[in-house]
Amino acid sequence: MTAYEPVIGLEVHAELETASKMFCACEVVDSTSARPNTAICPVCLGMPGVLPVVNRQAVEYGLMVGLALHCEIPAFNQFARKSYFYPDLPKGYQISQYEYPLAVNGWLEIDLPDGASRQIRIRRAHLEEDTGKLTHVDGHSLVDLNRAGVPLLEIVSEADIHSAEEAEAYARKLRAILQYLGVNSGDMSKGVLRFEANVSVRPVGSDELRTRTEIKNLNSIRSLARGVAYEIERQTAVWESGGAVQQATMGWDETRQVTVVQRVKESADDYRYFPEPDLPVLEISPEWVETVRAQLPELPDAKRDRYMNALGLTRYDASVLVAERAVAEYFEAALAAGGDPKQLANYITGDVFRQMNLEGREREEIGSLRLTPQALAQLVTLVQQGTINHGIAKRLLETLYAEGGDPAALVEQQGLAQVTDESVLAGAISAVLDENPDEVARYLAGEDKLIKFLMGKVMKALRGKGDAQIVQRLLADQLEARRV
Repeated sequence: MTAYEPVIGLEVHAELETASKMFCACEVVDSTSARPNTAICPVCLGMPGVLPVVNRQAVEYGLMVGLALHCEIPAFNQFARKSYFYPDLPKGYQISQYEYPLAVNGWLEIDLPDGASRQIRIRRAHLEEDTGKLTHVDGHSLVDLNRAGVPLLEIVSEADIHSAEEAEAYARKLRAILQYLGVNSGDMSKGVLRFEANVSVRPVGSDELRTRTEIKNLNSIRSLARGVAYEIERQTAVWESGGAVQQATMGWDETRQVTVVQRVKESADDYRYFPEPDLPVLEISPEWVETVRAQLPELPDAKRDRYMNALGLTRYDASVLVAERAVAEYFEAALAAGGDPKQLANYITGDVFRQMNLEGREREEIGSLRLTPQALAQLVTLVQQGTINHGIAKRLLETLYAEGGDPAALVEQQGLAQVTDESVLAGAISAVLDENPDEVARYLAGEDKLIKFLMGKVMKALRGKGDAQIVQRLLADQLEARRV
């Protein structure tokens, strides 16, 4: 049987967080909560005789993204009319860019599951306007044009992605870059970031590009990964059975976890692109590009490398910490409060994430936790100072996560300070050995693993507050003293 490999390219549509729309002065509002059709004007309604004006801030945001993705910025830019007819597109065409986009020939580095990394090429990033929003109720369709005309940046990759896992890694990395730049919130539940995947499969070792399908409007990274994985499996089965894949636009049915055909795919000719006659050519000077470049913040890869080189973190830990801007900000706030970087990384990527997972919270919500970065830093410091041990710290972290508070005050109030008095520890050890003579005898007879059992009994007797290193030493001494 022929083995097949996927060939995948992604189109990402990111709404830009400008104050006003792409070609008019209407306010950009939250389309999920604002009253329908309240942020509109004759321009975004497509009324006769109105003229668009380009939003400079949207252009600069687009330039920031292009530079962050290592793109070339052509001096000559031009908007075009893309003709198609839907109720949520009041003009009957969309103002977009086609032949002369804002940014071209870039790349984005992704981390692979095996620990390696590689570059995915970026074909282009171009500006356009978003459409309105349709709501279907009882056989009727209601249109809300608040979103019509909102600045949209479409980022198109080359077909360099070869698995659903790589598609997910690309999407997460691109989302992080947009968040770091401050041009898009990344809140996919509000539709401000949407993915479309072009998927085909071919025999392994071949360089042909077979017929592809496009999965439209994937509104979560999880749906992207699942939709791509399903479509790979479906197309492989079609080719293996002797059939042929039909070029089409697909939708992802979240309930049934399958792709479904929406329409036969259009080609670029169907859109009848031509230069937008109401807008002049947009000229991007080298000076303008450098002004925008100077505004770029530290991006995820640079931050990851700094964490590795300056703080001594592993690549894995550093990558996890920078994957969400909110997590990186939380980590750095804890670092500024005096926490040890390696211990902070361990607690955040371990215990803090575990608590958030149990509560069903997204990592980007870390900044709103009751457990503040300052409290976490203090908790880490208490462990390093020997005031509490790791076991107590984990229990205390759960309390701080649920209720907030001051770690040092809680240690004092609840009597959680670590017991280091050797006479107290020796007494507890002696009592445990007296209470477990059979296990002591078996240990002395050669069952070395029983020392873990006895260690656990001692720590339980000390309510988890014993200094583990001292307990371990004293326990070994007392066991040796009982040898006949």
